[in-house]
Amino acid sequence: MWNAILYLWVLNGLTVALFAWDKLCARWNRGRVPEHLLLWLSALGGSPAALLSRWLFRHKTRKQPFGRWLWSIVLFQITALVILLGKDLL
Repeated sequence: MWNAILYLWVLNGLTVALFAWDKLCARWNRGRVPEHLLLWLSALGGSPAALLSRWLFRHKTRKQPFGRWLWSIVLFQITALVILLGKDLL
């Protein structure tokens, strides 16, 4: 249990850090963090941080393919969580 909590804390922290770094790189016209890396981090459990970072840094908000993929990941994760928790409640 504690390993899962630590994993999610670290992963979400890394996700926020990479969103912030990508925002700085975008402002400075430097090399960017690939979108697929940000989406993979979200899929692996960093989706709360990705959503928070989009709002906090106002980053990747107009990129519709990115936004659609991110919301698809979030919807899948919520559905999986409801199914898993629903089985335990029955």
